[in-house]
Amino acid sequence: MEILRVENLSFRYPNGEGESDFALSDINFSVSRGEFVVLCGVSGCGKTTLLRLIKKECAPAGEKSGRIFYNGVPLEDTENAGEIGFVGQNPECGIVTDKVWHELAFGLENMGLSTDAIRRRVGETASFFGIQSIFRKKTDELSGGQKQLLNLASVMVMGPKLLLLDEPTSRLDPIAAADFISTLQKLNRETGLSIILSEHRLEEVLPTADRVILMENGKILICDAPRKIGERLAEENSRHPMMRAMPSAVRIYRGLDMRGESPLTVREGRDFLLNNFSGAARSDKDFCGGEAKEIKEAKEKESERTAENKKSRRDFGVLAAEMKNVWFRYGRALPDVLRGVSFDVRRGEAFCILGGNGVGKTTALNVLAGLDRAYRGSVSVNGKRISEYRGASLYRENLAYLPQDTSALFVKDTVIEDLCEIFSMAGVKKSDREALAAELAKKAGLSHLLRRHPYDVSGGEMQRLALCKVLISKPKILLLDEPTIGLDAFSKDELRNIIKGLKSDGVAVLAVTHDAEFAAECADRCALFFDGEILSVAEPSLFFSENNFYTTAANRIARDIWKDAVTCGEVVRRCKEYCGS
Repeated sequence: MEILRVENLSFRYPNGEGESDFALSDINFSVSRGEFVVLCGVSGCGKTTLLRLIKKECAPAGEKSGRIFYNGVPLEDTENAGEIGFVGQNPECGIVTDKVWHELAFGLENMGLSTDAIRRRVGETASFFGIQSIFRKKTDELSGGQKQLLNLASVMVMGPKLLLLDEPTSRLDPIAAADFISTLQKLNRETGLSIILSEHRLEEVLPTADRVILMENGKILICDAPRKIGERLAEENSRHPMMRAMPSAVRIYRGLDMRGESPLTVREGRDFLLNNFSGAARSDKDFCGGEAKEIKEAKEKESERTAENKKSRRDFGVLAAEMKNVWFRYGRALPDVLRGVSFDVRRGEAFCILGGNGVGKTTALNVLAGLDRAYRGSVSVNGKRISEYRGASLYRENLAYLPQDTSALFVKDTVIEDLCEIFSMAGVKKSDREALAAELAKKAGLSHLLRRHPYDVSGGEMQRLALCKVLISKPKILLLDEPTIGLDAFSKDELRNIIKGLKSDGVAVLAVTHDAEFAAECADRCALFFDGEILSVAEPSLFFSENNFYTTAANRIARDIWKDAVTCGEVVRRCKEYCGS
């Protein structure tokens, strides 16, 4: 039985004029009771707009046509707002009270329930979600994962029949994200909750789904079972940008030009490799004959040369930024957030820091950017102690910082006005600003957004616009806090290319990220942050191959054969080399 039906839905934001300005165009689909549907597509394809139109209280302003039916009733005629729940991607934005218990009770209070009913529902929900230990905590003391779990619990306490989620794991570390997805699975399986989940990270959610809806340019491109998506994409276009977003098992399978239904999970991908390439796990002699020793020695020499070259670049490159034994806390009576942090980043290097939510990664960036002051240790930027910089000199063609919440960077009513404001601050003549802003947007593939309000663009588009803004200042050091939030796989490739170009220009890039695959493909070195300090620093192949949890899905799939293969591309290359192709 259907719980939701969308018929001929089209939508255009204010100021849109032509057909190309439609955020949604002729959308048709239905969702059955108890079904788990994953909504995916490149940034700006219309996912968030669609979800917000289904939750009428969150619907954006604009021109809409078509119909949405909930339980057979036109959506505009439904009255119970609690029956359709909505969880957004930013854990901070969903929380409205100061205590966990009050956050759970807030929606029920607005529904006018009795005190006894509220207490019973709150207690039951807290027990189901396992948040009894934080029940009386302040909400600003929670980690990102705890906040998002609280957002979900505060929606579920109202008893929704349909749950909409807009990239809820985008700001979570891999372990917290996996826990959150497991909770959704439990809700769907044990309560029969209908779920529509918009997500870019498809590694874990696709195996969970009953159906996948893939959107492109405001339209539905494919609607099919999860195991069919890779095959359908290959039929549509083997180089389609969404192929990069597929689970690693699918990408490896398709990268080897295999046909038919592909493996979907890490376990299935590992079984596929072991069944077809297990010979590579044996010594070279087993399959290379008398040349085994020479091949092995050549590989070792090449590996040594590569390591020496990389080490040489770091040893003799110019030091861009350095933290030595840095300690920091937010108040004299509060515990330390940074506990003796030490690391350095050099010109032309990309350095990625990974770790769980709430361990101090963002705080380290804030201290390096001069936004917070350490009470012990030293911080240097371009060979100068940070305390020696006066006024805004630290940020003039020197250091730039892209924060996690990029919405804070936008202050004007349209994108082009916002970009012009930055050129104004850079001293560009007023007559030249709009042309330069348009040229910058064109290079970033965002020309169609110039007349939009910054808050009316997708999360991924806002992230790319924000990066454009900070690069206008031509920094020598670029700090990025979760730069892949809201980005689809294609946009991540573009970001990698931007970072590659910055490195070639001698810019030092320091990124805090939960995206292990992005770090594996982008970084020169990776570091693990835990309990306020850096535990280990290594090149990606060594860093990820030595980790069991903070590693890539590709490495989990291939490590029984090639321990140091950490990206899908590397696994595919090794497979082809083994086959002699």
